[in-house]
Amino acid sequence: MKTFKAIFEQYNWDNIQSKIYHTTSQDVERALAKTKRTLDDFLVLISPVAQNYLEQMAQQCHELTKKRFGKTIQMYAPLYLSNECQNICTYCGFSLDNKIKRKTLTDAEIKLEVEAVKNVGFDHVLLVTGEANYTVNINYFLNAIALIREQFSIISVEVQPLSTEDYERLHEAGVYSVLVYQETYHQEVYKKYHTKGKKSNFDYRLETPDRIGTAGIHKIGLGVLLGLEDWRTDSFFNALHLDYLQKKYWQTKYSVSFPRLRPAEGIIEPNFIMDDKDLTQLICAYRLWNEDLEISISTRENEKFRNNIIPIGVTSMSAGSKTNPGGYVVDPQSLEQFEISDERSAKEISEIIKKSGYEPVWKDWDRTFSQRSESRKS
Repeated sequence: MKTFKAIFEQYNWDNIQSKIYHTTSQDVERALAKTKRTLDDFLVLISPVAQNYLEQMAQQCHELTKKRFGKTIQMYAPLYLSNECQNICTYCGFSLDNKIKRKTLTDAEIKLEVEAVKNVGFDHVLLVTGEANYTVNINYFLNAIALIREQFSIISVEVQPLSTEDYERLHEAGVYSVLVYQETYHQEVYKKYHTKGKKSNFDYRLETPDRIGTAGIHKIGLGVLLGLEDWRTDSFFNALHLDYLQKKYWQTKYSVSFPRLRPAEGIIEPNFIMDDKDLTQLICAYRLWNEDLEISISTRENEKFRNNIIPIGVTSMSAGSKTNPGGYVVDPQSLEQFEISDERSAKEISEIIKKSGYEPVWKDWDRTFSQRSESRKS
């Protein structure tokens, strides 16, 4: 099978953008009439003209999500371990050129943050750091995971791209999923946003999901930073990447997130504005294209949007989030990576989910079952 880099190079940004913006109503109607859709149909469903069919898309999206995932929303909490970073990125509060107080949690501080998250009821935690190899490296990650492993059924990580061997070590340590965002697939302008550090290497980041898949991580999460470039074109390439990964690493689960550019220390203004209607369309397009895909919505989004999107296609939501290291109890005033929009507590979000007729899931599975399954195989 070809590498994703080889597949990616067969596509041209401007050509894909032109196809999206020249989609017709007839194209959309043909795509909506299908029961199984292709990547070409996804391109059609993210087009401007497809917004005229948003109600129909949302209804189909609701039925597909209910059929595949039931009426459940998995709850998770991000836990920021460090804001140290060696990259200069024009859109991030952790960027190296921002003159901020840097903080990396100690063992004792990690335990205090974990206690706060557990007291709320979370059993799925997402560990997040900046990209600083000299401090928050594989050894730091493994130590943190060892400290908290018995406290959570699911541990996910969103850290700098690592080697296949390091992902294998994370897998052995109990990591369930790894999230990595290309930020933008527009290679010609990528360097403009990532001016210094390892993240400026477009190809190395592009190849990261392959290393995660090779390592056997249970789930891979992708996404683009919505606001850097044209969201429709970027999302097509993100879907192209997912399509490749699902064919090559077919035993792996996949999720997609929708981070819209939010205010943060020293960041640029969004180049492309994506409103709530646009984001709803994108979520629907992903679900209509791929009914197995897990869809996550964070507290970047506002209360009204998060309330209304619950019955459409979402499968997981964060709540009561802090995007700064020690933000729950240790150091609430440390710098955030970005401002959150929905500041309601996890309890409030849980009640909103219930009022929508859905069940908030705090614990999706138990490690004991996995261990028993592995013992039977052996």
